[in-house]
Amino acid sequence: MVRTDTEIPVMEHFYTLQGEGHHAGTPAYFIRLAGCDVGCHWCDVKESWSVSEDQWMPISEVTQIARESGAPIAVITGGEPTMYDLGPLTRSLKAAGLRTHIETSGAHPFTGDFDWVTLSPKKFKAAREEYFSQAHELKVIVYNAHDLTWAVEQAAHCDPQRTKLYLQPEWSRRDRVDQVIQFILKHPQWHLSLQTHKYINIP
Repeated sequence: MVRTDTEIPVMEHFYTLQGEGHHAGTPAYFIRLAGCDVGCHWCDVKESWSVSEDQWMPISEVTQIARESGAPIAVITGGEPTMYDLGPLTRSLKAAGLRTHIETSGAHPFTGDFDWVTLSPKKFKAAREEYFSQAHELKVIVYNAHDLTWAVEQAAHCDPQRTKLYLQPEWSRRDRVDQVIQFILKHPQWHLSLQTHKYINIP
């Protein structure tokens, strides 16, 4: 899917507050790349799975828009952003003075220069082992009870001195919040993540 190292397919981009995980509430410019081959059945942005010709943008243009927003951080997400070589994009963003964060399932080789790596592994396509050593944050989406057991298995691959652990109830299964809370109370190395942007209705 690579065309040149000066372009990247962007589904959408916007300035907002980080809604989830460790940086919730922090201003950030989101760059949602188009394309995904993981295919979570509960994904709330299925429109990001495909790539169209008109979504390819010059990296220089994406960088300029992010810089002019005044955001301190650029968050690269998707889709599955690691389908692409992210080196050119992160170099450009860093040269413009932005910190770079990524949210990924870790399904493809690690590329790019990131200040913060959020690894959100999926059962449907295993994360590559290299991501567990890179992750600053492990965020496991909880859809059913077995996901809690699976989360512990994933955390065993992480560096406990480096990686913060988060459990996040999937939005359509918010009824599982109590179950997740009870799990965290018994396993205090874990933290609760909520999709606060959905509660307050921002992008």
